[in-house]
Parts: sequence; structure tokens; C-alpha cells
Amino acid sequence: MKNGWIAAVVAAAAVSFNVAAAPDARAAGAEFGCSTAKLIVPWKPGGGTDVVFRIFANKINDSGAKPQIQVVNISGQGGNKGAKEARKSKSDGCTLFAIHQSAITSYLNGRVDFTWDAFEPVALLTNTPEIVGAAGNVPYENMDDLVKAAKAAPGTLLTGATFGSTSQFMWLLLEDLTGVQFKYVPFDGTRERMTAILSDTIQLGTINVASGKKYIQGGELKALGIADDKRSDQLPDLPTLKEQGIDMVYALTRGIVVAKGTPQDKIDHWAAIFKNAAEAPDVQKQMAAKGTDVSFTGPAEYSAWFRKTYADHEKVAIKIGMYKKK
Repeated sequence: MKNGWIAAVVAAAAVSFNVAAAPDARAAGAEFGCSTAKLIVPWKPGGGTDVVFRIFANKINDSGAKPQIQVVNISGQGGNKGAKEARKSKSDGCTLFAIHQSAITSYLNGRVDFTWDAFEPVALLTNTPEIVGAAGNVPYENMDDLVKAAKAAPGTLLTGATFGSTSQFMWLLLEDLTGVQFKYVPFDGTRERMTAILSDTIQLGTINVASGKKYIQGGELKALGIADDKRSDQLPDLPTLKEQGIDMVYALTRGIVVAKGTPQDKIDHWAAIFKNAAEAPDVQKQMAAKGTDVSFTGPAEYSAWFRKTYADHEKVAIKIGMYKKK
């Protein structure tokens, strides 16, 4: 299959995990010097990442877990402003950081000089498949139409992305798979990108079920394909990229990390807290409604996931000329 190895590489970013062993919250005896821990979300309020972590934080706080969690949005620089702030935090377990593959792609893109291993992984939580989204008035209805249009006018289709993040990386992969070229327009987050698509400022951008479902159903946006192994239960009429001949799977995989050097008992404490929240039926129901799979895995397994995902992304980044390994 043409470029099949790239699909296998990208699939690593969307692989589902079984619930892995983590300490029971009642047995986590870590002592904290804070009654409330800060959870840095490096995007503006209301975006997909912010919504996911607020659901977890609300569940954890409602359970009476200690410390409680306060979500703090530190947006800017495509998520890197918040990442820099989190990296500087004390290794006392009182600052958590909401992370996804942008920690890898920003490094490979040269926007920051550190990646996932500047932190201590705590827990992988969710996977959200990406959707190839388009403005409602574009003249194409599926991926075949898009590829033909892009080949007919190389480098002209305006495509919104957060530079150095997953929202650009997916399009770069799509370019490599299909031989097309897009023209990128920078936006700091999902909300700004969505506004631009809805106002016809740009023609293309990644979306997901949570951010795009009502607009897709209302005809204000078009969904050309979902980068998953299966169709979404929320959008059952939307074919996968694989169904349309593009062997590609890509999902935004979100989790929690803490500062480098945080003691293991504090890492285990938070892993147990988030495991309990991930197993809660109401959390799973809310995530499913947003087209997001709950895929908890604990610290050791999350570290292994990061190592493999980084290696796979690095291979692709080198192939497309994004990253020149030192």
C-alpha cells in the first residue's frame, strides 16, 4: 500500500490503551504543601483541550480529592507559552500541565528547545480523532475533491493551523501522503481557527466532533473525512480517510505531566486520582458525546507511549524536511 508505513507511524498517535494499573487513591500517601494544585492548560478557555481537562478537574474536585485542582489557562505561542511556564514550576506536585503531541511537534518544528521528556508523565487520558474540516461554501465534498482541487492550484488553499502543533502536523502528513501543498495561515488555537473557517477567512482546518458537530450538521462547515480507524458514533455518515483511499490515522492524545524531578509518590498520587476520574461513567459519557475516547494509562506506560510516539513523529518530520536531527 502506498505510503503505508507513514500510516503505521501516525497510528501510534491514536493507539488505544486498556486501563493500566495505577495506585489506588486511598493508598496514595503523598503529602502536598498546597491545598489547591494548579492545572496549566496552554490554550484559551472554550477550546477542545480546555473543555476536556475541565471535565476531569470538575469530577476530581467534586469527589473531594486533595489537593483540589484549579484550571489556569496560559495561552499563546501555539501552546508553548504555557509549556514554558509549566517547565519552570517547582517539582512539588502542586503544578500539573495538560499536554498533547504539540510538545513533540513544537520541538521538531524548532519552536522550543525541549519536548515531552522535560516533564514527568503522570497519566494519558484521552484520544480525540482529527477531522479534515472545510468552510461550508467550498466546492468540494470529500477527500478526492479536496486532493484534486489542491493539485490544480498548489499552495493556494488557505489552511488554518497552529504552527508547530498537531493542527499543522496533520496537514503536513496529508501533503506527504497525497503529493499536494497547502498555504498555511497561523492561529493560536481551536477557537480562532474555527472562527476563521466559519467566516470564510480560510478554507481548511482541522476540527473535531466537540468543536464542529453543530456546524457540520447545520451546513456551516463541511467535514471531508475523519482520521480514525472507524466512523464516529456522533457523525456516522462521515467516512474515514482510509475509506477514501488515504491510509492515515491521527488523533489528539491528551494527558497530564508534572515538573521534572517530582517525587514518585506525588506522581502516583495524581495517577490514582485521574484513574478514578477516567473510570467514572459520567466522565466517559461526557467524553463520548464529544467524540473523545477515554484511554487511561499510568506513568510507566505513558512514558513508553511518549518514547514511541516521539520516535515515530521524528521519522516523519525528517522525511518531510521539518526536522534535521543533530
